Amino acid sequence: MRTKPDTAPAAGPPDAAPLAGLDAPAAAGAAASPARRPGWRTEGVDDLADALLALRTREEAAAFLRDLCSLHELEALAHRWEAARLLAAGVPYAHVASRVGASTATVTRVAHWLKHGEGGYRLVLDRLSRRRR
Repeated sequence: MRTKPDTAPAAGPPDAAPLAGLDAPAAAGAAASPARRPGWRTEGVDDLADALLALRTREEAAAFLRDLCSLHELEALAHRWEAARLLAAGVPYAHVASRVGASTATVTRVAHWLKHGEGGYRLVLDRLSRRRR
């Protein structure tokens, strides 16, 4: 698969650079939802989301993530998730960066998506919070 050089979208944080083809409208002939899908919602992204939905246990999810991601990618995802949890709890950026072992730039990007993203962080944080009560 060919990739384009990384370019940041005007409204997103620096690491929000689109992957190959993700900034283009959905491929011709691809089934679109009733509302127009954003450019990043490709058939491949939807297929990945469907694969995640097929997982039933924490062990299945961990095995899938390990097969899908390099150790570095998996660590980066875990750092971002922990940063989102801490930020949502009101922990200051510098403390989050120190505790998670991430740069303040990464923490800032996570905070941006937590507040202005697609709502995925908030959705999962809220569901997990309700589950733990």
